[in-house]
Amino acid sequence: MAPKVREADQTTPLLALDRNNNNNNSNSNQHTSKQCHNGNGTLLTIEERATVTASPGGDDADPVAHRKLANPTTNLDTLMHMLNGNLGTGILAMPDAFKNAGLYVGFFGTLAMGLICTHCMHLLVRCSHELCRRYGRPSLSYADVGYYALDSGPVRLQPLAGSFRRLINTFLVVMQLGLCCVYFLFVAVNVRELLVYAGVTEQVSVVTVLVWLLGPLALLNLVRSLKLLTPTSLVASVFAVAGLAIAFLFLLQDLPHSGSRPPVSGWSTLPLYFGTVMYAFEGIGVVLPLENNLARPRDFTAWNGVLNTGMTLVVCLYSAVGFFGYLKYGEAAQGSVTLNLPYDHVLAQLVRLLMAVAVLASYALQFYVPMTILAPAIRHRHPGHPECAETVLRLASVLLTFVLAAIIPNLGTFISLVGAVSTSTLALVFPPLIELLTVWPSRARSPSPSRFGHRWLILKDALIIAFGASGFFFGTAKSLAMIIDGTPDELGTGGL
Repeated sequence: MAPKVREADQTTPLLALDRNNNNNNSNSNQHTSKQCHNGNGTLLTIEERATVTASPGGDDADPVAHRKLANPTTNLDTLMHMLNGNLGTGILAMPDAFKNAGLYVGFFGTLAMGLICTHCMHLLVRCSHELCRRYGRPSLSYADVGYYALDSGPVRLQPLAGSFRRLINTFLVVMQLGLCCVYFLFVAVNVRELLVYAGVTEQVSVVTVLVWLLGPLALLNLVRSLKLLTPTSLVASVFAVAGLAIAFLFLLQDLPHSGSRPPVSGWSTLPLYFGTVMYAFEGIGVVLPLENNLARPRDFTAWNGVLNTGMTLVVCLYSAVGFFGYLKYGEAAQGSVTLNLPYDHVLAQLVRLLMAVAVLASYALQFYVPMTILAPAIRHRHPGHPECAETVLRLASVLLTFVLAAIIPNLGTFISLVGAVSTSTLALVFPPLIELLTVWPSRARSPSPSRFGHRWLILKDALIIAFGASGFFFGTAKSLAMIIDGTPDELGTGGL
């Protein structure tokens, strides 16, 4: 009989909490002696669970099919969230990224990195489903996937499962709050420019606009349901696409010949290109929360499903904005393509307005991920007043992003740093590592029948990990060197 799904887990599918998982990691020396409950009170070993889950049983053998969600999202809802999670400020920085790589290296490099990132997203979801079957869970967060992958992996590494989960959660919180900081400042800068253009004021500072935005953003981020955030994601996606469409009216006019732009830039700036592009592919943090909350989770990873559809649109838009933006403006390309548009043109100001509203609406979705990690822990520590504790946490986190947005001196470099440190690790290093750990039990049981397939999988995952790790080290070193040296931000406070 297939493992039954525990009701307690069904009601909290997105929580990345230690208290929702097996915190007491087994130190057994025999991998086959690891045990878990199947939901009926019967203990199963790893080998028995493999036999149970491998047997054909349709949906009965698949705990993912037994999710019970209070507010499930539809495929369209999830696609809107997917686009909203990726079409943020990063796409506007693509011309500047191409400037650091060259026209053709930037174009083909973006396509390749988009393909690799999409593959890693598939790996993460597939491993999540496998571990859900193996442990009888309806859904898992990113950090829980890492925990259970290591927990069922090599015996000597199993005691590190809890540390691996905390590491993933740390990277997720850093990445998502870093994105929120950039979003916050982007909206403030563009709102200030709109006010100046409209003649409302010429004295207001960016920090003042940040203060004005603090209240609305705090109220928006008190929304705790992903389903209730669908309208904001829809608005953000529509406004972002409309803003980019109008921006292309400027980008496609009077284009110079492609030979006027260098196809390859210097090696010294490639790490900045990598960091900026990885920052742009910022949706890795929302992949599992979106899949976990989908009414029909199998539609997420189908060949024509939500993930492939969304990422195809995202990669095409990234490549187009970067290619034509750099071809149009060359070395004058700034950290946001909106800053290269004519200042005195009403359509250019409309682009700034649309993108500012889109990014403002996207803030709540990016903020949702760290709250699924931090809020349950805070509620657990304050059982007497859990709602008040979570509300204070949300308001304090919004205030933290406000403070960081107000004091960041070099935003362009900060974007590259966030991309190199957090996004490259979460999008390129951890997913293939998790896959290797997830397939370890089957490899240990039958090392010979599919030896070639295992070798190919190891080689493929090792290459992706090496690529992501190289970007992490070189991108982080380059960004930190620019920050320490005090390299001035070419955008000033008017950057992103």
